Amino acid sequence: MTDTGAGEGTHTPLTERGTRTRERLIAAAREVFEQRGFLDTRVSHITRHAKVAYGSFYTYFPSKEAVFLEVADRLFEDMTQSSPVPPDPESSPADASPAARIRRANRAYYEAYLRNAKMMAIVEQVATFNEEFQEMRRKHRAVSVGRSAKAIERWQRAGLVAQDLDPEMTARALAAMVDHSLYLWLVQGDDPPATERLLDTLDTLNVRALGLPPTP
Repeated sequence: MTDTGAGEGTHTPLTERGTRTRERLIAAAREVFEQRGFLDTRVSHITRHAKVAYGSFYTYFPSKEAVFLEVADRLFEDMTQSSPVPPDPESSPADASPAARIRRANRAYYEAYLRNAKMMAIVEQVATFNEEFQEMRRKHRAVSVGRSAKAIERWQRAGLVAQDLDPEMTARALAAMVDHSLYLWLVQGDDPPATERLLDTLDTLNVRALGLPPTP
């Protein structure tokens, strides 16, 4: 989503003041959604929290759903910066092994999930009934899975991963394992283990599923 449109069906560039007001509404919306949930949130709750006039909301967003999509889009951008099977980063030779990259990626994803745990609970709620949101989530996941699949393909060409593994399906399966494990722990509070114990286990499962040598 862009930050240059104002209202529905317009593309009028915002003034500096307008941009600040829009950002206040987005920040306030996220906090209110986290406190009340999507269904119980009203535009008036958001504007009061942002200390913005009720009518001004519609200068920037046509509906509660629109500001939620903006909040969710930013959340997904944060979450998809990391993935259980990462692309090749710029790194020193000591950190260049696939197992080391997976370890770093899992911890970066954990930190992102921790930052967004409250909102992730709301995301799951809205995903059950909002088709536009579902499509947004699919697009972000496709980007993350695509990056991971390319890494697996590179490792296959290097002879590190078995050729009979489908890169895309493997990337999807590993991402689902990590994502659901963190969801149960950080959102549902399902018998939380020690952080390092959980992350070490996820690392090991990723590495063994791919048939990679472990981190030295």
